[in-house]
Amino acid sequence: MTRPRQADDYSEPLLDRGGRTGTALRIILLALVLIGAAAAFVVFKSSLDNEMVLGVLGVLAMVGIFFLVSSVIGFIEVMPQRQSDSLARAFLNSHPDGSLITDDKGRIVYANAAYGELTGARKSTEVQTLEALLSRHRESNEALYRLSNGLREGREGSEEFRLLRSLGPSTNGSGAHWYRLKARTLQSEEIGRKPLHIWQISDITSERDDQERFFKELQNAIDYLDHAPAGFFSAGRKGEIFYLNATLAEWLGIDLTKFVPGSVTIGDFVAGEGLALIQSVQADPGLKKTVTLDLDLKKMNGQSLPAQIVHSVTSMRDGAPGESRSIVLTRQKSGENDQSASAAAMRFTRFFNNTPMAIASVDGAGRILRTNAPFLKLFSGIVSRDDVENGALLEVIVQDSDKSKLQQALAAAKDRQGDIPPIDSRTPTDEARHFRFYVNAVIDQSDETPEEAAIVYAVEVTEQKALEAQMAQTQKMNAVGTLAGGIAHDFNNVLTAILLSSDHLLLQARPADPGFADLMEIKRNANRAAVLVRQLLAFSRKQTMRPTVLNLTDVVGDLRMLVDRLLSGTNVKLDVEYGRDLWPVKTDLSQFEQVLINLCVNARDAMPQGGKLTLRTKNVTAAEVAAFNYSYMPHEDMVLIEVSDNGTGIAPEIMDKIFEPFFTTKEVGKGTGLGLAMVYGIVKQSGGYIQPESEVGKGTTFRVFLPRHIVEPAVAAEGDAVTPTIGTPAEQAPTAVEQPEDLTGSAVILLVEDEEAVRRGGKRMLETRGYTVYEAGSGVEALDIMDELAGKVDIVVSDVVMPEMDGPSLLRELRKNYPNLKFIFVSGYAEDAFARNLPPDSKFGFLPKPFSLKQLAVVVKETLDS
Repeated sequence: MTRPRQADDYSEPLLDRGGRTGTALRIILLALVLIGAAAAFVVFKSSLDNEMVLGVLGVLAMVGIFFLVSSVIGFIEVMPQRQSDSLARAFLNSHPDGSLITDDKGRIVYANAAYGELTGARKSTEVQTLEALLSRHRESNEALYRLSNGLREGREGSEEFRLLRSLGPSTNGSGAHWYRLKARTLQSEEIGRKPLHIWQISDITSERDDQERFFKELQNAIDYLDHAPAGFFSAGRKGEIFYLNATLAEWLGIDLTKFVPGSVTIGDFVAGEGLALIQSVQADPGLKKTVTLDLDLKKMNGQSLPAQIVHSVTSMRDGAPGESRSIVLTRQKSGENDQSASAAAMRFTRFFNNTPMAIASVDGAGRILRTNAPFLKLFSGIVSRDDVENGALLEVIVQDSDKSKLQQALAAAKDRQGDIPPIDSRTPTDEARHFRFYVNAVIDQSDETPEEAAIVYAVEVTEQKALEAQMAQTQKMNAVGTLAGGIAHDFNNVLTAILLSSDHLLLQARPADPGFADLMEIKRNANRAAVLVRQLLAFSRKQTMRPTVLNLTDVVGDLRMLVDRLLSGTNVKLDVEYGRDLWPVKTDLSQFEQVLINLCVNARDAMPQGGKLTLRTKNVTAAEVAAFNYSYMPHEDMVLIEVSDNGTGIAPEIMDKIFEPFFTTKEVGKGTGLGLAMVYGIVKQSGGYIQPESEVGKGTTFRVFLPRHIVEPAVAAEGDAVTPTIGTPAEQAPTAVEQPEDLTGSAVILLVEDEEAVRRGGKRMLETRGYTVYEAGSGVEALDIMDELAGKVDIVVSDVVMPEMDGPSLLRELRKNYPNLKFIFVSGYAEDAFARNLPPDSKFGFLPKPFSLKQLAVVVKETLDS
């Protein structure tokens, strides 16, 4: 009988494609020999007459020079591998689990000694792949298939499976064996090289044998516990009860003759929050977990039964909940031994007074019998220890309007009912503090307090109520933003039609015509309306943002001169405090400038008699952010910009409304109410937060927090192309790039727009520039026209939001048959609002609504020429 291979037999890995130091030394020696041959060829060339000898020496010389040069330039590696590689191989080779490294096609790159011992391989030529070892068995083949699929999707995983015989010589005996197989990826340090796959396999037969033996013993115990002085029930995966013994059925008042397995669930006879406690017990995949719980069961008549449950749950191999089995014990009264009873009482008192929850026991009339220390602390000033000794009523800690609810709850507890709804109330002395009271019936009265009817737990929920109010305000702002965005989108279509029509009339009119001035006034007011629409889009966070990495010190410095001009003629003094070494942030420069300008203008208007405007920047760490105690903000590094004034301040009753669109405290005609709404939208779209703090008569401070941007060096791969968006957003200032003077053309354009006025105006404008224009009212109609024209269209100009088929869907369909078709999106929403629904490599132009004839012609011309 051959001796099993030991770990020491594998001093080197079974299979390793890395180089070896010995090989490198042999290459060096070979090069030296060949170089010596070269020297002999030079020295004896003139004295040798044998042409064959000369030829051999010449060839040897050339080969020696080749090896020498190759070793110098690195073509042949002659240096030993790094020590870290040797340590890594030694670590893997000594690992107790079988370790295997393969490439993405399953070919073996490395196998350690444990893998060879586990699978019976004695040398590298005998090493088998996992597919060859496991594909013969259904369970192991399925496990290998799932793990392989997970690796291709970038997920690590672990599987356990059972085989009728071991994979190799085993120390766990013959017969069935259990194995655990783990898989993960190994990223290569070489750029462009595909990752490797690391597999670890181990024999867990002994572990599973112990588990199965335990379950068998538990099953035997269940057979004996049916009529034992303890209850027992078993439940399925969804909590449905399949079995309960006669003892538990008697306690709960259940008629076993009418009990149908699966007809009731655990939640049907667990009172209060006991079900959540039971559901919180979850086992790891393929394993089980046993815990002990103290809770109240619910009888068929509604009364509660205090019990202690030993709850055992299992989990399937895929992590799904398995069956559960539970033993139920009734809580026994303590006190047969005076000494043990005294020790138990001391432990309970210590726990009772150190718990963070306020607890009080009351009698049937609602009088407080005893309380713990947190109760007296929480309601100090309302109830004292003397009040409790004098029989104070519990209702004194709630408002008058909630006393009837408390009395009803205490009456239900006196009747020993379970599942009493909690009560929310505020104290009579401070309406800003909110509390929630939980009333539980006392089922097993003690001899010490036989009159005890209920236990009342009190929790302060002031912060929770504040968060609920904050959430309601946020939801209201989001709803208003959605409404504003929808209005802006529809209004953009109207403005586009007005601008295109006015441009068309202006092309036909002369400055001397009587109606020329009126046409210019129409266009001027349409542009003013477009500004309001852009502010609405900013509030609803649906405008186009072009974020860049900024240093706010430079931004504030560039704006200081502009703010000084805004303050000229007033008695307001500007004070700028620059923070040192500000972290970079990422936001849209022009949009953020609008934020600062709006805040400074509002601060100026809040100081009609003059004052001081302070603009301050600084870094705030995560700990400093937490110190602000703003519950909605994450605790991370931020850059803070503060705009402060010592003006009239903001009244508390309107503080929640200042960011709502069209809300203003200024006189009619002096403000649209969109300034702070736009500020709110830009800050939110930049990933930041804004918090106002104000006191009437003392001034206001707006704090703007922008997340710190971590600058990472970007390495652009060769061949990557950046496709800029065609068209200049209407809200941005004109750039220095000159527009082409000749905006005419002869291309064929397909104009897709569901708004008839916009479609008709755009068609007429493009035709005046010489283009041939076909129009479609929807994406489906556009596909039909493309088929009729056999794809002879140079460019498609399409709206984004349309019935039947939207713009992005139209682009995807057209690119299937016409991959190089040029495309321009026209939308009142931000470009990134729909671009995320397109493939990353989609190329298209973009023109924001509303637009003029010239802007439309410029975008079409540039797209055709690009």
